Amino acid sequence: MPIQQSDVLYTAVATAENGRDGRVATDDGRLDVVVNPPKEMGGSGSGTNPEQLFAAGYSACFQGALGVVARQAGIDVSGSTVTAKVGIGKNAEGFGLVVEISAVIPGVEETVARDLVEQAHGVCPYSKATRGNITVTLV
Repeated sequence: MPIQQSDVLYTAVATAENGRDGRVATDDGRLDVVVNPPKEMGGSGSGTNPEQLFAAGYSACFQGALGVVARQAGIDVSGSTVTAKVGIGKNAEGFGLVVEISAVIPGVEETVARDLVEQAHGVCPYSKATRGNITVTLV
């Protein structure tokens, strides 16, 4: 269910100049990066790219969601890591994304860890936003 504008707790604002071959900056000045297409897509690869930025945001958000569901279950996930691999490729509509989320949760039994990752996928805002739009694989 979509949230209402009155329920928004925080809004991030970023502006891009020259698309995939330019610059992206946030309005508060905390992020200001050069973006270039990766070499695999014909770019210089000298800056970051939108897929890397998306992977960074998704992994951080998913790690937060993992912490929430683990706390609710009374399970310690300190020392855990979440890695997001974001791929871009051609599809029938032009280009599309694919994501692989992998989590390492030391000291937690594998079946319990898998369950926590599934639960985190159910509550992570990035997972909710991409559900039904792109393929997301959990590892």
